[in-house]
Amino acid sequence: MKAKYFIAYLMFPVLLFWSSILFANDVKVTASVSKTEVAVGEAFEITFTVNGNAERFDPPSFAGFQVISGPNQSSSMTSINGNTTVSMSLSYDLVGTQEGEYTIGAGSIVVNGKVYKSNALKIKVVKGNPAQSSSQSRAAARGRTQTNVQTVTGNAADVAKNLFIKASVNKTNPYQGEQLTVSYKLYTNVNLVDNSLDKLPDFNGFWSQEIKNTNPNVEWAIEKIKGVSYHVATLKQIILFPERSGNLVLDPLAMTFLVRQAAPSMDIFDQFFGGSYKDTKYKISSAPVNIHVRPLPENGKPAGFQGAVGQFSVQASLDKTQLKANEALNYSLKISGTGNLKLLNAPTVNFPADVEKYDPKVEDQISESLTGVSGSRAYKYLLIPRHEGSYTIEPFQFSYFNPVSGKYVSLPSRAFQIKVSKGDPGANVTAYSGNQQDIKMLNKDIMYIKTTDLALSENGKNFYGSLGYVLSMLLGPALFGLAWWSKKRYEEKNKDLVQVKWRKANKIAARHLAFAAKQLAAGDQKAFYEAIYKGLYGYLSDKLNISAAELNIEHIRTSLRAININEELIGRLGNTLELCEMARYAPVPGSTEQEVFDQSKSIINDIETHA
Repeated sequence: MKAKYFIAYLMFPVLLFWSSILFANDVKVTASVSKTEVAVGEAFEITFTVNGNAERFDPPSFAGFQVISGPNQSSSMTSINGNTTVSMSLSYDLVGTQEGEYTIGAGSIVVNGKVYKSNALKIKVVKGNPAQSSSQSRAAARGRTQTNVQTVTGNAADVAKNLFIKASVNKTNPYQGEQLTVSYKLYTNVNLVDNSLDKLPDFNGFWSQEIKNTNPNVEWAIEKIKGVSYHVATLKQIILFPERSGNLVLDPLAMTFLVRQAAPSMDIFDQFFGGSYKDTKYKISSAPVNIHVRPLPENGKPAGFQGAVGQFSVQASLDKTQLKANEALNYSLKISGTGNLKLLNAPTVNFPADVEKYDPKVEDQISESLTGVSGSRAYKYLLIPRHEGSYTIEPFQFSYFNPVSGKYVSLPSRAFQIKVSKGDPGANVTAYSGNQQDIKMLNKDIMYIKTTDLALSENGKNFYGSLGYVLSMLLGPALFGLAWWSKKRYEEKNKDLVQVKWRKANKIAARHLAFAAKQLAAGDQKAFYEAIYKGLYGYLSDKLNISAAELNIEHIRTSLRAININEELIGRLGNTLELCEMARYAPVPGSTEQEVFDQSKSIINDIETHA
């Protein structure tokens, strides 16, 4: 203990001497970029450096660019020949989104209570190779070059190098309608304390299907990149089907992490004997991914092609070929394989004119995995021949595009011959095996000649001219007027879409909470938190008239304050949303699912009461 105080006593005048030199230096703020000319989609770094301890930094507007990482902070202290200097830098990774010449204005840094401004910078964005730009963007998201990283320990540059999100796709040049998969993975070598989701990717131009993870806990693995080992966790895996051709972009997935790292301390004993750390927030996002979608070729496209893309087979079946008139039979058409099964429309089958048909019942046996969507979709038709005779169900021609061979394929189903014998015209139609609920009767469609006594009335004692006749004549205009008034009232009430969404927000949230209650009773923790999360966000989107693209916690807080919601309620809402988001990736200690459910109901009720 005496030795500890003795060392501190010796070092105090040295530190005092250093500080006097530091404050004597003139403060300078400079801005620099790694490149002054970049391609569209290519990442570059902008750095703001100050030779002093910054108290606050206000960045300039990055209009025309997308921020994919930052602010990333680093600091250093050097002493050469008795001259000691302190420098601090804040850097951002940017991506140019459109061609043109842009000016990044000056950033403002406060040092010792005085504001200093950096120089402005000019950047030229030129047309580039999408594949190359995407690769460079992902490289930038993974980390910096080795400048200052080797000499600075525990700063933001190290964090940026050791904490990043990577988006990987199995295809970048698919056909329209061809399935592809994207995986968002977190790579880290730092100590993570907490995390929150800032923005989910927007898949504009794609039909998307997330691959559900049955394990509620995040699974970590070890993966090497350029000889460096990282702890890797898969955040999301999504199957995509391009809905149009051309150049499409997979937007970034953005998250905020709370990183625990060693930090310099003002306590001189901590400086010599360790034990100081700090928790710092870092915002990171994956790099945007460019997808070039090829249009389906017009050459060789079959006349009946309905957009099926993949590899399929077709099978038709009939449960009976001999029956009586007015009895039912079942015709099934099953399409199996891999591809955009969920996007298929009901096929158009030419049935005989004297055979009554009903809309098909669709049965799916489809699974989703990293290899894509596979399984089968069956269309089951209920058919009722109304007359005796022989009928032919013609073959159905199913056409699809095979992206592997780049050609169209047409598959004919088999034809069926049906022999219908004379049946009882008043007999009930037999229900079919597909659980058809509406059992039709022929004598409900066409009334037969009555063979029983008719109800006759004497001449002159009919309905015409009676009191009932007069009242019925007046009832018609009255009902018409009531219907017209009801229609006008409905149109007036629903002409304001914002107000319609406002009124229905609570009902929609109630449905999500009811589903969450079922998952809570079933013990499905992940599905429970997913339902609570969607219910709250869907409710707030409708209640506050915020589009899905702008729906984030800061926008929600601002909108709630605008309608005079108190800060205590806003804070409860934010805590609940963060808790639900965290629970989707890992177990959350300290709160039970029932408490989260009750808290969510209370938040919605309180907003409805005060809004």
